[in-house]
Amino acid sequence: MSGQEAPRLFVTYAHDSPEHKERVERFARFLRVRVGLDVHLDQWYDNLRRDWSAWAVEQLNEADFVVVIASPDYKRRADGAAAPHDGRGSQFETAMLRNELTKDLRAATERILPVVLHGRSADEIPTFLNAYSTTRFHVDSFTDEGVAELLAAITGQGPHPMPERGEWRGGAAAFGHRVLLANGLPWLAGSAHVRSATAHINGVAYADSVVLRPISGEVEPLGFVELDLGAEYRRLTAVVGVLDDADEPFQVGHFRIYLDGSQHQEYRAAFGQPVAVDVDVTGALKLRLEMSRPGAGASPAHSPRNTFRPGRPPELAWGNPSLSP
Repeated sequence: MSGQEAPRLFVTYAHDSPEHKERVERFARFLRVRVGLDVHLDQWYDNLRRDWSAWAVEQLNEADFVVVIASPDYKRRADGAAAPHDGRGSQFETAMLRNELTKDLRAATERILPVVLHGRSADEIPTFLNAYSTTRFHVDSFTDEGVAELLAAITGQGPHPMPERGEWRGGAAAFGHRVLLANGLPWLAGSAHVRSATAHINGVAYADSVVLRPISGEVEPLGFVELDLGAEYRRLTAVVGVLDDADEPFQVGHFRIYLDGSQHQEYRAAFGQPVAVDVDVTGALKLRLEMSRPGAGASPAHSPRNTFRPGRPPELAWGNPSLSP
């Protein structure tokens, strides 16, 4: 199944009664006509003589997902409590599903979707599908809302996606005493293309970061910020790296720390390989954080400014730089 194709579903069920059979057909029709899923149901294939066992094998093999409709007869046949001649089709299909679960439990659990229609019970789900320890889908109405949970399992897009993880700040005690440089202290100076923003570095969102990203064709070769520490802080921590959404990910950032005008520390970080910074700043009055991209050639010497050539911009960040007293 490609991202452009509708997922293919096979609906397996028992013909408990004409009413149940009709309800299953309406459910399958809703999924195919209104939702647009590629649904296949035995009732739509009765236009000619078939080998139904071969047909079932084809449907089970071709389906991206198998929808199992709970009912008393289906459970009885799936659990091996029916006579050999009772619902041979259901017995054949459930035997294949049990085999699939035995072969690869995790993959089959995600692929086989037990559905409880209105008026039915979770107790009618076959035992091998573990109705009470795995997810089941109650469809009380043939509406978008009624099938929302089922569609989430099919598309992998639930209503409550996991948010991006922020930086672990070391617990309540550490969090309460930290000052974030991006927003917690005024900047004495900063280069034109440096700003306070959220930075995504190696899959982690750092909400209070110092980011260097050009917004025009030519940018300064160096991004920096300067702050007044007033000898009030003891420790500087941060994560430095290349931005995850960098236009040119294959770059290495140089990151430097200056205390009272003297270079104190330097780091190099490549795309997907951030570096944790933990520096003693005890007694320092002034702090300067720099970042640049090596290998980005400067403009000719006659240029009035030492600028990067267009096309090789630095896309770097100090992720959540913070100070502890």
